Amino acid sequence: MISVCMATYNGEKYVRQQIESILIQLGPEDELIISDDASTDRTMEVINEIKDNRIHLLTFKRDKTDMLPVNLVTTNFENALKHAKGDFIYLADQDDVWCENKVAYMQKALDVYDYIVSDCYITDSNLNIKYTTRFDGTVTRNRFKALIAPTPWQGSCAAFRRKVLEKALPFPKDLQSHDRWIGYIGSFMFKYTILDKPLIYYRRHDTNTSSATSGKSNNSLFYKIKTRLFYISHLITRKLK
Repeated sequence: MISVCMATYNGEKYVRQQIESILIQLGPEDELIISDDASTDRTMEVINEIKDNRIHLLTFKRDKTDMLPVNLVTTNFENALKHAKGDFIYLADQDDVWCENKVAYMQKALDVYDYIVSDCYITDSNLNIKYTTRFDGTVTRNRFKALIAPTPWQGSCAAFRRKVLEKALPFPKDLQSHDRWIGYIGSFMFKYTILDKPLIYYRRHDTNTSSATSGKSNNSLFYKIKTRLFYISHLITRKLK
């Protein structure tokens, strides 16, 4: 069984196209779990208009007294992941589009590996391809360098076995990025690979929520060192559990 987990927030413009690209690739016993973080537009209405019993729409009721410096998208994804029942877990952003062979291709890789992440086409808001790869030389493929350098562990391109999810949950308190966390778990504790084949259209536009946080972005050296030490310390703790 496959569980696709998606986090939504004010995504009415693109979410239908993404959902349709996912559902056409799933079997009758699979599921698409969508956690909505109190959207104020028509996101939930658009989702409810898609009559498919494989969709499980959740309303995320977060603890508003415990938001700093939590990444809002990360906690919303965690809510979806906690409800996943599948043996194989896929992550999906609300505004991308899956290539038609994504699931079939990744399932073959999951016969061998526990955690996989693919390449993607980087597009504009109208899905016109701007770049045919995200590995432009700035993103490392080395799992050790990925603790410091730009990481290859992009959540929207990732899929993994249930045992990876069970090791990753619950997320550490104040986790900044679910992409990194699950990628570190998958690459340091399980058998993993990076696929060179682009399997999603990764839409970039002004309202992307993948980098949304509860506070302002901080690119200082101190902040980067602090966050990397956060991941490393929690990774060691989780490894020992």
